[in-house]
Amino acid sequence: MQLALYRYSLPFRRPLMFKGERLANREGLLVSINGQWGEIAPLPGFSTETLAEAEAESLACLAALSRGEIVSPTLPSVQFGFDCVQRSLPLNLPEPLPPYPLLQGAPAALIQSLSTADWQASPPSRLKLKVARYAMEEELALIEQLAARLPTTKLMLDANGGWTREDALRFCECLPLEHIDYLEEPCAAFADTIVVAEATGVSIALDETLSRREEWYGHPQIKALVIKPTLIGLLSACEALVKRARVDSLRVVISSSFESDLGLGLLSRLASEWAPHEPPGLDTGHWLTERMTTAGGEVITDSLKCLYLNC
Repeated sequence: MQLALYRYSLPFRRPLMFKGERLANREGLLVSINGQWGEIAPLPGFSTETLAEAEAESLACLAALSRGEIVSPTLPSVQFGFDCVQRSLPLNLPEPLPPYPLLQGAPAALIQSLSTADWQASPPSRLKLKVARYAMEEELALIEQLAARLPTTKLMLDANGGWTREDALRFCECLPLEHIDYLEEPCAAFADTIVVAEATGVSIALDETLSRREEWYGHPQIKALVIKPTLIGLLSACEALVKRARVDSLRVVISSSFESDLGLGLLSRLASEWAPHEPPGLDTGHWLTERMTTAGGEVITDSLKCLYLNC
């Protein structure tokens, strides 16, 4: 059995903030079993485990595999990586739909960049915007600009649970709802999110609620499930959410956690399998300055730190 584990560090084009933590590089692990690859990349501020913890469990799992044992990782990012390397994807998957654009950054800078964006001739059907990060008035002004310049584009707003119930209510009362596709996780507590949805009429998508494995129930204002396999872990748990969404007639969006291009490729194939008619939320690769794979899909190991190699 061929087993390997590598560590990578990829620079961001500019430092990004993740739940108050400023990161200049995206760090993670690549695991290989008999030539098939998976990615293990806990996201600081969002994952429950650290990269050091994921590395320790990955090494222990590989050592156990080399002894012929069956392994069952417990950390979500490790579960995702090991599930990917041991899973056979269906043949003849449809080509994945192109991901929708993601806007993230200071509202003033984003407003300025709208004049140079090449969307006027061919505007995207949907656009994702991170909110609950800057002054509310600035974010609302940006949304007004987007709605005015891209009148046919629906906005998917993602608050990452960043508001109190009161702030979320104040924000949603000022939204041009006809331009909003949905608001993703306005509050940290599911109960508060439902109160906001009922009071303002805004459509809701669930994300962190799913990643944290918290209880939730169907509601007419819930429109979509945003599934982040790196944070949820087991592919079987992700598939259970996909099945639940189909029962409740909810849209499924397979979304990234700033993985490398290798991880984004894995997520793209899962999106083709689980949600072939929904554009995935995978427009994070452009934030990274380097790639992990060649144009032909081969992993470039020369620049990686080898942590384990057993041929």
